[in-house]
Amino acid sequence: MTKPTADEHESPAGRIMYLAIAVISAVAIATHLLLAYGTTTGKAYANWPLFVALVIGGGPVVWELAIKLVRLEFGSDLLAAISIITAALLGEYLAGAIVVLMVSGGETIERLAVQRASSVLAALARRMPTVAHRKSGNELADVPIESIAIGDLLAIFPHEIAPVDGLVTAGHGTMNEAFLTGEPYQMSKTPGSEVISGALNGESALTIRATRRASDSRYAQIMQVMRASQVDRPRIRRLGDQLGAIYTPVAIAVAAAAWLASGDSTRFLAVLVTATPCPLLIAIPVALIGAISLAARRGILIKKPAVLEQIDQCTTIIFDKTGTLTYGQPKLVEQLPATNIDSRELLGLAASLERYSKHPLASAILEQAEQEGIALVPATEISERPGQGLTGVVSGRRIQVTSRRKLANSHPQFVAQLPPAAGGLECVFLVDEAYAGTFRFRDAPREGGRTFIRHLRPRHQVQRVLIVSGDRESEVRYLADSVGISEVFAEQSPEQKLAIVQRETKTAKTMFIGDGINDAPALAMATVGLAFGTGSDITSEAAGAVVMDSSLEKVDELLHISARLRRIALQSAIGGMALSLGGMILAAVGILPPVGGALLQEVIDVIAVLNAVRVAIPPRHLSDFGR
Repeated sequence: MTKPTADEHESPAGRIMYLAIAVISAVAIATHLLLAYGTTTGKAYANWPLFVALVIGGGPVVWELAIKLVRLEFGSDLLAAISIITAALLGEYLAGAIVVLMVSGGETIERLAVQRASSVLAALARRMPTVAHRKSGNELADVPIESIAIGDLLAIFPHEIAPVDGLVTAGHGTMNEAFLTGEPYQMSKTPGSEVISGALNGESALTIRATRRASDSRYAQIMQVMRASQVDRPRIRRLGDQLGAIYTPVAIAVAAAAWLASGDSTRFLAVLVTATPCPLLIAIPVALIGAISLAARRGILIKKPAVLEQIDQCTTIIFDKTGTLTYGQPKLVEQLPATNIDSRELLGLAASLERYSKHPLASAILEQAEQEGIALVPATEISERPGQGLTGVVSGRRIQVTSRRKLANSHPQFVAQLPPAAGGLECVFLVDEAYAGTFRFRDAPREGGRTFIRHLRPRHQVQRVLIVSGDRESEVRYLADSVGISEVFAEQSPEQKLAIVQRETKTAKTMFIGDGINDAPALAMATVGLAFGTGSDITSEAAGAVVMDSSLEKVDELLHISARLRRIALQSAIGGMALSLGGMILAAVGILPPVGGALLQEVIDVIAVLNAVRVAIPPRHLSDFGR
């Protein structure tokens, strides 16, 4: 049987076809045996069921066989195809039908590992709205986004996705642009602010003026990059194909030598049937299913089984920053009070006021106050006008939360007291109209990140670790220094990320780890794409595997599952081929007939499969991260 392409391999029709062939072949063999040995009148018709099995199972391979011979491709499936055709030509129909059953059974087992088809582009398309709210005077009409022209006024309601790129003309609010930038912060939107298509609006309605048509907007460009990455992605060479490329020419050479030496063409068939690489066609898929099952029990979803054979071979690991090496949530990392106020006092005043705010940094301040055991007190006269900042009265003192830029406009006399500008985000506090301090926020590194990075080379033979992020240089450098990564690429667009991964994949097997929509093209291009979390179905579709609970320890477990899979699969495959080689010698000297060779191969299959099922049994330790 011919190996399908990636898309065919994951299609429900393909799985149904191979299952049907396996069932038909099994029924045909059983019917043949019943007619041949169960009745005296049925012998004349005993081969008819076998004809059906050979035509249905062997017919589709003839064209692909010719193509492979022209290309000099010698995979494990080629040997099986030659066996089927040779059996039909020599009249050894039972041996040929058994080979059809073995091959279709192996394909069915492998296809059971894939539950449904993946379509990144379909997921990208589903995320975008199909209509936009176009304003004309006081009228509001829903129109297809394809009809939006540059200059049209559009309303974006709370929690809606921006349909096109534009500029805010009315309204104040925030938008989540993490799908493109990777930054975990809500971006403030006021009149004049730029809006990018695909951004998720916050709590307030906004009016924008379209600056690009939908087909030219940023989101459409990402879809184009995603489409290009699928076309240009290098094909993963499967473990069975790699071994088959060596095994198949050897088996054909032995079969041809036996035929030439004896002058008996049946020996050629007997050798090929005995050599049918079922340890490759069945044992490796069984091992894959065991690894997929084990990974699922550990909270790791394998989307593309082929990547399991590759993960442990990746020598370059490329991280996105936000949500992978970090938690994807801003943390208060630095408190810089003015000389006239205590840091705990300022934190208490700030937290007491911020608990009434919806600003994304408010939760970070409240979390820090809780960690320091600071009791909160009621606040009054609270005001948070869009674009004006948060104000209120706490314990009789007027508190104002603002920014460095707004402070320069409203209270320029205090600018000299501000600390030097740094990476990350910051809030500036005024108490009773006097500068009181500055809080700085960063997306905190994951616990154990440095230990994890340090252990990749000795434990998993990883030679290079890179960070490729859409975040600002200062943010990415801060993280890189925290976890011990020296190769840093900051402020990268999805196109630039894709180009970097493409370049690296040409020289080594790569694993890209990301969690945002902006990572989807890079996830698809890398040898292995690993998505963190389930926040985006687009990211999950693009990746070969998904770590459900976003843990570096789970990445380490996946690396070990892959290494264990390859070790046990190689034991089954190479051990099975060695046993088959012994059988081939017996067939070559005339001891094993074709049907006997097929039955011997079935015994070898059982041994190889029993060894392969060990993959599903969890070892005592799946991870050595931190040990």
